[in-house]
Amino acid sequence: MIQRKLEVTYLPFERTTRVPSGTTLFSAAHWIGLPIDSTCGGRGTCGKCKVRVITGRQDAETADHRQLRPAELAEGWRLSCQAHVYEDMTCEVPQLLRVPKAATMGLGRLVILDPNVRKVYLELAEPSMEDQRSDVARLKDALTAEGHGMVAGVSVLRTLPSVFREAGFRVTAVLSGEQLVAVEPGDTTGDCYGVAFDVGTTTLVGTLMNLRTGMAASVLSTLNGQAPFGADVISRISHGMAGREAIQELQAAVIATMNSILAELYRETGVTPEQTYEAVVVGNVTMLHLLFGIDPTPLAMAPFTPAFMDQLMVEAGEVGLQIHPHGYIQTLPALGAYVGADIVAGVLATGVVREDRLRVFVDVGTNGEIVLGSAQRALATAAPAGPAFEGSQIKCGMRATVGAIEGVQLGETVELQIIGGDMRAEGICGSGLVDAVAQLLLAGLLDYSGRFKKPEDVPDHPLRDRLIDVDGMRAFLLADGVYLTQRDIRELQFAKGSIATGIKVLMDILGVSADDLDEVLLGGSFGSYLNPESAKIIGLVPPVDVDRIIAVGNSAGEGAKIALLSYRERQVAFELPSRIEYIELSGRSDFNDSFISVLGFPQLERVT
Repeated sequence: MIQRKLEVTYLPFERTTRVPSGTTLFSAAHWIGLPIDSTCGGRGTCGKCKVRVITGRQDAETADHRQLRPAELAEGWRLSCQAHVYEDMTCEVPQLLRVPKAATMGLGRLVILDPNVRKVYLELAEPSMEDQRSDVARLKDALTAEGHGMVAGVSVLRTLPSVFREAGFRVTAVLSGEQLVAVEPGDTTGDCYGVAFDVGTTTLVGTLMNLRTGMAASVLSTLNGQAPFGADVISRISHGMAGREAIQELQAAVIATMNSILAELYRETGVTPEQTYEAVVVGNVTMLHLLFGIDPTPLAMAPFTPAFMDQLMVEAGEVGLQIHPHGYIQTLPALGAYVGADIVAGVLATGVVREDRLRVFVDVGTNGEIVLGSAQRALATAAPAGPAFEGSQIKCGMRATVGAIEGVQLGETVELQIIGGDMRAEGICGSGLVDAVAQLLLAGLLDYSGRFKKPEDVPDHPLRDRLIDVDGMRAFLLADGVYLTQRDIRELQFAKGSIATGIKVLMDILGVSADDLDEVLLGGSFGSYLNPESAKIIGLVPPVDVDRIIAVGNSAGEGAKIALLSYRERQVAFELPSRIEYIELSGRSDFNDSFISVLGFPQLERVT
């Protein structure tokens, strides 16, 4: 049963949003991009996020009594971070006293710069016979006066006596939320960094971010060190089934890869691990299980139940990630066993489900993850596409590396775009495969059932001599030694059919058609290189105008960076599982029928 959403209106802006019951007024405002002042991260300690409740009951909480005057409480003022929505409400938001800093992210989104990591310079009163407070109480009192709560672990407490006295009690406290990460001598507020990681099955991308400016200091990508254990998540899970040591092998491989990226980022920028206080890490559910050394075996068999799907906050030292030893790794939540934190990050980066526009976001790969919806209602699912888009199980297929055909144009001749430039083609990668099949359809060399024409069927065609026979199977010659076979076409049909079916099932549940879609967003590294027109021609995406099919690049990495730079956006990510309905395709009676209906290629008149 779908929970009815409640309406909240903010005056004087006349902005209204609809939120699930229990959402705070603070979070609801940020959901629609309305900034409310705060310095404590919505924890009720700074008292700056007050709003006046005009309609809707809102009892005063303990933090309200502590931060607000009795007269303010009587007039309906409440801390928005403590005020939960349980009925339709209207409230008044005071004008911001300052213009919040903002950073522009790669997808053109303006994000309020408000990181979870905060550095506070303090000049503490030195102990005396009249003031015998403990070091930690002295620090906590000073931070409370600045509007920050604080929780300190023993490992950080060990550093206080020496740092305080060597620095003359002039120190900088480093907070990750309310958790004390470090106390540093002097004023170090100018040096504050974090790292965003997109841990992909094939590739890892790490971005070192300046948390004061919102700018990327450096970015680096490399192959996942788990690759020798298999190319996909199922093979990695299979390796992990050998026991605890095998899981530890996989964990060590990915941590070593992340640390190699960090070492290079530090070398390029001069930043040190001790100045890097937090890592936001996204990836699919299997990758995050292996990152923390958790057995992913149940993900490989029905009913596909992972050990965890919620966000985790883990001290970096626990897994050996080379940031500040008391810094934290923060993950984002997953929507389902096969719709992971990378997709949640992509949804955060693109703003899907936060706007009234109806959009479908697709991350095309071995497992096609799909999110369809708007602020009114959103659905998500995963479609098992298989490895064709990665170049696997394709006769001349290969990964998108030097020598791979990544683009194809057929006319009087065959024009190829090859990664690496003017060189010999070694094989064909996923984007080239989609391009080639689309061009074969347009050229009339492939019929809409997916069968190659025979040379005698197209006697006057300039490319008829490229229709060849390979081991008794029809094929098309792209370049010397590189061709597409009839079996390759079938592999692509099954892959694109699975994703197209996932989209169709979600559209049917919402009761919408292609005409209702405002945009189709293609995410992931493959989506970045995919020709939108080719994707439409083969029926991978719904038949919308090509200018409404948009490649959004590494949206997972962008979402990780956004969550690193803004605790408000991070909270939005944490709420996404409660706002997006996960649909399990396996076992649905309408899946097979829909799959059969989209297995062929669309008729040409539908795609022009």
